[in-house]
Amino acid sequence: MPEKYIGRPVSIIYQDRSGNITQRRIVVHAISNGRVRAYDLDKRAPRVFDAGRILAVRPVNRHVG
Repeated sequence: MPEKYIGRPVSIIYQDRSGNITQRRIVVHAISNGRVRAYDLDKRAPRVFDAGRILAVRPVNRHVG
């Protein structure tokens, strides 16, 4: 995931360790060591994602809630 997404809301397609694929709306806080620290807008909680498991990224409208 490119650094340009830090501080921006994005929609990601993510594959977890079990192979489940989900779509998430997140605000990216930091990217380092293959990890993406973000706030999950749908679950309303901070999350850490393995960058290698993010299958797609798309910017979303800044006025998501």
